[in-house]
Amino acid sequence: MRRPDYDVIIIGAGFGGLCAAIKLREAGIDNFVVLEKADEVGGTWRENTYPGAACDVMSLMYSFSFAPNPNWSRGYATQPEIFEYLKHVTDKYDLRRSIVFGAEVVAQQFDADSDIWTITAADGREFTSRVVIAGTGPLHVPKIPALPGIETFRGTSFHSAQWDHSIDFRGRRVAVIGTGASAVQFIPHLVDQAEHVTVFQRTPAWVLPKPDRPIPALERTAYRLVPGLRKLVRSGIYLSHEALTAAYLEPRYMTVVRALALAHLRRQVRDPELRAKLTPSYQVGCKRMVLDNRFYPALQHDNASLVTEPIAEVTPTGIRSADGREHRADVIVYGTGFNLGGRRPLVAEAYLGLAVHGFPNYFMLMGPNTGVGNQSVVFLIEAQTRYIMTLLESMRRGESTRVEVKAHVQAEFNRELQRRSQGTVWTSGGCKSWYLDAAGVNRAIWPAPTLSYWMTTRNPDLRDFEFTTLEERDDDDEFHGPALLVTTDGAEHPVVAHLLALYQPIDNAIRWSGRIEPCAALAEVHTATNTAVTLRIPGNPEVRAMLTDSDTWGGSHIVGSGTSPYPIYATL
Repeated sequence: MRRPDYDVIIIGAGFGGLCAAIKLREAGIDNFVVLEKADEVGGTWRENTYPGAACDVMSLMYSFSFAPNPNWSRGYATQPEIFEYLKHVTDKYDLRRSIVFGAEVVAQQFDADSDIWTITAADGREFTSRVVIAGTGPLHVPKIPALPGIETFRGTSFHSAQWDHSIDFRGRRVAVIGTGASAVQFIPHLVDQAEHVTVFQRTPAWVLPKPDRPIPALERTAYRLVPGLRKLVRSGIYLSHEALTAAYLEPRYMTVVRALALAHLRRQVRDPELRAKLTPSYQVGCKRMVLDNRFYPALQHDNASLVTEPIAEVTPTGIRSADGREHRADVIVYGTGFNLGGRRPLVAEAYLGLAVHGFPNYFMLMGPNTGVGNQSVVFLIEAQTRYIMTLLESMRRGESTRVEVKAHVQAEFNRELQRRSQGTVWTSGGCKSWYLDAAGVNRAIWPAPTLSYWMTTRNPDLRDFEFTTLEERDDDDEFHGPALLVTTDGAEHPVVAHLLALYQPIDNAIRWSGRIEPCAALAEVHTATNTAVTLRIPGNPEVRAMLTDSDTWGGSHIVGSGTSPYPIYATL
């Protein structure tokens, strides 16, 4: 049997990748490697070095429960401090010997004949493993809008996640595009330095006061010396963050939060015209809320202006708005967010945000529907990592070479998840956000208390997964060959299918799933998530099917139940 280089490959050395590496070693799995595209650990907190970068979750909660830091200097830690914490954790757990830096992953290929993943780096190096854990996170590839004329600008431009620290902003005119979570942090620093800052706002954000404060030395000492104090405070922080969940799930409870945000706006912005421009028209929480005390005052400085007209084009010397005015700029800073999914396989749905049918032995940290609007992602990362370790231990005990979530389990989980999403502030709050796909379906947020996620992942139901070995899988039970996708209008589209049908004794049903290989016909048919079709293999009757989502190579996952599309030995 072919042996891979590693038992596990971890992609990314941010919070997720480091957590997975630590827990693998604790589980006795030392034959793993962490592939990191940069020359240092840290993920988001290595990349985002813009002035004012800080966390909007309290420091004591934004850290690993098993690696506490009693020395946070502020209630809400800044980027340099979080970055140093992650480097400290890396060294404390001796992880550097297992990290390959400068290994940007550009391709991931699963070999079904050996149950081995081949991961290819940008420089051509290949790494093989039985299991892959993607710890890249969904938001790490900067997004710059395709504005007309953007290539003609003669000044300097960059995204906030790629901050150019060589620029001296003194005496310069700066244009900032965007007023999201990052922009509200760096705009006050630009206003303090530049000759003039023009802020282009498409949609205002709801801004709440940030209850930040320095943590005095005496308090830090108490966290180190008083048994249980840090855990007690951390629990209080968790519960205070979690209390807001009810308002996200039932928007009418957002009244108090809205009143607080409006009071903050009225207190800091006296000009009614400017205040009107900064008042969102959508429900609080529909988009990411912002905690900040300096953004509103900065916009009222003499050297700052807010533009709410749409951008018509970028010119060689600045930006022209839709009203015809040209706003001159020497520097353009894009605070325009990130491409959802980054460079990992982009899937529309998953099981618990960590496993996807059609991706055997592949796990994600912070995958679809594991985002949180009011809580620490580190809390969820720890829960996911614990769950994955349980699955890997089950693979070891059973000497399995493949583990994969069952198609019907994933489908039922997502049906319930979307049912719970209806009526929440994210789907009914009257805004467009990256939380939703083009059809308005929640693809990012966990629509329930995070405690429920923790409880769900604490004791995995192993019956939700198929554990198999190469030896016990009989190729005669699989189908690989030509087939026809038949759309609702009766049109037939020739494709190549790779399918596996299994009899499920617990359900007393045949369930099948597989992959349609990339082709022009598939691209024509599969234009939306969960496209209903029928499938016909020559010489066999048509069966109903669903094209669920696309894989990273351009193929589509297909599922069905009730009748197998090809003959199998097991019958009802």
